Amino acid sequence: MQLDNLDRRILAALQRNARLSNVQLAEEVGLSPSPCLRRVRLLEEAGVIRGYHAELDRSKSGLGLTVFVGVKVERHHDASANAFRAAVIDLPEVISCHVVSGESDFLLQVVLPDLASYEGFLFSTLLKLPGVSDIRSNFAISTVKSQTALPLDHLPQGNLN
Repeated sequence: MQLDNLDRRILAALQRNARLSNVQLAEEVGLSPSPCLRRVRLLEEAGVIRGYHAELDRSKSGLGLTVFVGVKVERHHDASANAFRAAVIDLPEVISCHVVSGESDFLLQVVLPDLASYEGFLFSTLLKLPGVSDIRSNFAISTVKSQTALPLDHLPQGNLN
């Protein structure tokens, strides 16, 4: 899907406030409601907009510990890596999982209430996942920046055409 300036404005507005009504969104981006709704639906159908979420404060939600976990698997390109991927998807504590290059094969972002919870999760869950050969944990001391909004500066700007 080729995104234009109107799409960029719609996406930026929804990233700032996904609770905007279609009428409010249309007004903000300079469209009438019907064409605005059509564009939003097209963005949803194309998978550009994957969903709408409430952003929670981790600490106030009782998840004060963020751990970045590097995981090395025995064989990165075989069944053990695929089994690891499938197992990680079902772990609610893992809020992101990336295949990476470097010392680890996977980088997980894990959120838990505290260090004792992580210790339990590490020994009862992570170390028992298929194919795991090494785990390196990095604990977030504080968060300097955390955002869900994606940068849109690479999309067309200027004229509404």
